[in-house]
Amino acid sequence: MGEKRKNKNDNINMLDRDFSELDKANMIELLEEFPQKMRDALRLGEEFIIPTNLLPNPTAVPAYATPTAPTSTSTRNFKNIVVLGMGGSAIGGDLLSDYLADELSIPIVVIRGYDIPKFVDENSLVFTVSYSGNTEETISALKKCLEAKARIIALTSGGKLAVLSQENNFPVIKVPAGIQPRAAISYLFFPILKALERLGLIKEKSSEIDETISILQDLSREYCAKSPSENNLAKKVALSLYLHLPLIYGSEGLLEAVAMRWKTQINENSKWPCFWNVFPELDHNEIVGYEIENNINRQVKIIYLQDKEGLLRVEKRQKITRKIIQGKVAEFIVCPTKGKGKMSRMFSLIFLGDLASYYLAILNQVDPSPVACIEDLKKELAK
Repeated sequence: MGEKRKNKNDNINMLDRDFSELDKANMIELLEEFPQKMRDALRLGEEFIIPTNLLPNPTAVPAYATPTAPTSTSTRNFKNIVVLGMGGSAIGGDLLSDYLADELSIPIVVIRGYDIPKFVDENSLVFTVSYSGNTEETISALKKCLEAKARIIALTSGGKLAVLSQENNFPVIKVPAGIQPRAAISYLFFPILKALERLGLIKEKSSEIDETISILQDLSREYCAKSPSENNLAKKVALSLYLHLPLIYGSEGLLEAVAMRWKTQINENSKWPCFWNVFPELDHNEIVGYEIENNINRQVKIIYLQDKEGLLRVEKRQKITRKIIQGKVAEFIVCPTKGKGKMSRMFSLIFLGDLASYYLAILNQVDPSPVACIEDLKKELAK
């Protein structure tokens, strides 16, 4: 990491020039192309062939359903939906759980680890997500799901997971290889969403999808590398967070997993500590941590992810909390959602966080793609 700069103009100049020497894997292109990647991910979910044992009334359909054929609104007797995954491969499950919380009558449970709960059985629909296909914890949990006779769909670019799918005859949604998992979020969310839609578990989302793509296209122009800092909210957020400790505050429901996404993106892309919490829970504990004025709190910058269509009571809590702690932290920054639908509100802030974490990496003078600490840990575990 290079020498730290405290001159604001130097930092602005750094974000408004070419930084391809730092971004060796060209992550910025992947981030800016999110709307196109979203379309491609939706196509994968639409073309995926669903086995008859997952469909409603499986005896009444041919061996494999036509990829684009609509399914009945009556579903087979799934009692729960489970998403197996770690890190960037698991976040899609968290986002789906928040996004579908007021629609699904069965829970979505995200399992990050080697083991599975006892409730996983033949009535569980399990999405096994490992971008590389080689995630140690996910492979272990998958084998236990097979023993439990759960219904399994894999989402991967290959690896051991693809091999296990052939050996155990469960279907795979194959996603493009060669992308950092955290930059492949469209491929780890939308194919599962489409699968749930085609299984009749949720309503179709075409209008929300159209709104989301339209908003993300506009934001891509606003947040792109060529857009100057004075007109670019993602760059402004990065400039504000530089040399400070970011705390990301979301709210219960729609923006809980989004806040976690911001935190992990700043960790992995920016190579920087970051923490997260949610309203109203943080008002019952974390708020007390600001009572004593100290040098640590003065380094804190809070990013509040504001759902403009969210609960009024949560917004009132945010305003009161902000009033209480405002003078004890370096800054309290409000980042509002865009759009009316839940999908656009969620992904407008994900997109902002992804780009802000990228620009913070540039300010930190680090390549956003490599995750050396994680690779070192894997090497040690393999010994």
